[in-house]
Amino acid sequence: MAAQPPRPVVMDHSGVDEFGSDKYLEKFHQEQQQQRAGQAAGGPSITQTSVITSSPSPFNLPYREPKRKFITRIFRAKPTGEHTPNSRRDSCSDGSAKTRSVAIDQLFLALPTELQVEIIVSLPLSDILNLRLASRAWHAMVTMSEVQIARYHLEHNIPAYAKRLYPLPEGTKPNLHHVCGLWHRLHVSAKLAYFICERVTKEIFLRTSEVQRREFAPAWERMRRRLIPLIFTIFHFFETYRARHLQHLQKNRGVGIRHMPYTLNPIEVEVMNMYDDRTLLQVHQVFPLVIASFCRRLRPPSYAGRVERTVRGYLKEKPADEVHVAALICGGLRQVEKFWEIKGYNTRRGAVDAWYKSITQEPVNPSTAKPKRGLRLPRKKSMAVLKENKAPPACNGDATAMHGGRESVDSGPGPRQNSFIFNTSLALGMPMGPLSYENARLLLPDLPPLQQMWLTTAEALILDRKIVERPADIKRNATMMLDLIREGGMEEEDAWWYGHGISDSIRPPPGATEDDPIE
Repeated sequence: MAAQPPRPVVMDHSGVDEFGSDKYLEKFHQEQQQQRAGQAAGGPSITQTSVITSSPSPFNLPYREPKRKFITRIFRAKPTGEHTPNSRRDSCSDGSAKTRSVAIDQLFLALPTELQVEIIVSLPLSDILNLRLASRAWHAMVTMSEVQIARYHLEHNIPAYAKRLYPLPEGTKPNLHHVCGLWHRLHVSAKLAYFICERVTKEIFLRTSEVQRREFAPAWERMRRRLIPLIFTIFHFFETYRARHLQHLQKNRGVGIRHMPYTLNPIEVEVMNMYDDRTLLQVHQVFPLVIASFCRRLRPPSYAGRVERTVRGYLKEKPADEVHVAALICGGLRQVEKFWEIKGYNTRRGAVDAWYKSITQEPVNPSTAKPKRGLRLPRKKSMAVLKENKAPPACNGDATAMHGGRESVDSGPGPRQNSFIFNTSLALGMPMGPLSYENARLLLPDLPPLQQMWLTTAEALILDRKIVERPADIKRNATMMLDLIREGGMEEEDAWWYGHGISDSIRPPPGATEDDPIE
């Protein structure tokens, strides 16, 4: 008997609608409406994701590829002209960044002039000086707004004691040279106050460990804030004394005060009459501390004997008193700060000797120096030098045009005389700049002794003005140190010295200096 074929399995089609029936079309239209509503609510991002996700269809069956094609498809390099989404995104971001930076610059330049000035004057002085170096346009903008910038900083960022010691001459407008000069003196005073506080904390108050210094930090800050205006006044004293002394020597044809009979130094009296009673007394009490700290920086420790000095590398003795006086009066507190910042005792002493030699010995002209004897091979001149020597000298305008509009630093003062960049108020130089050899030769023999500088004249004026009743009322040594770190009276002193809260521009950065590892 032949086998019967298997019966077909009967499937239940009750839950499946027939293709093309009314129910099938109704469900199809409902699904399409729901999909459209979702696309309208999600926006273009949903459409993009739906297209991307639907592109690899799950109903595509895998097909077999030849092995060679599969390997070449994996290791095939991307074509150079293909734009991937990441590269397209990077290029768009770079272009938008460039457009954004250009747009900000253009938007600022498109502002009214009054708004530009208001924005520039509120910047820190260091940022304003950096803007001058950005381009010629920024340099011209800062130069044209110089009076407004200087007036704003004098009102908001310069302490009251600085404006009392360096007032603007009558009938003159403030400029950047005046403000930057005050800013320079304030920074030097703040830096020296930091150095002196570090030395006093370590050697006088004996706070050496981290725990002790952390506990002493509030007193350290009070001492530093009290020292800054006093050191600023000492800066003013040395600067004014040097200028008045040079005027006296030039007026009297080199005859100094050492050839004159006097009880009090007349130049010191003239300078100290500029100070009020309170300033004169407080500066007189702190002056020995400043001088002693500077002298201590230029000598080895007094407790070190010859053997210890040899072991620790203290090979040179302390400089003479004349060198200290020359550094204070001829060089000023800026030169004192430069010496103080040098690390290592021998290096520091060598710098002091080199500086003193530069002001006491006449500089040697390279053209008059004696040639060295010996066998010397001649050097062939460059062809560019020969062509420049043969070429006729051109005028300043032609020389500038030949170099593409750029003015060389070595081209002499000719091109700079009519230049808008070099003829600004800042071209006058820094306050208390280096002395020339001729002025130093006049001033050095007529300097006062180190032990009598300031002290004798100031104490006589204090008693003459009756600021104190007797010399014993002047605070010295330990009493003066305790007065510097006392807690009370800071608000009243700040109102007198600063006129407002202390500005961040005169605060030295933390960790500006460190002690020598061998000291």
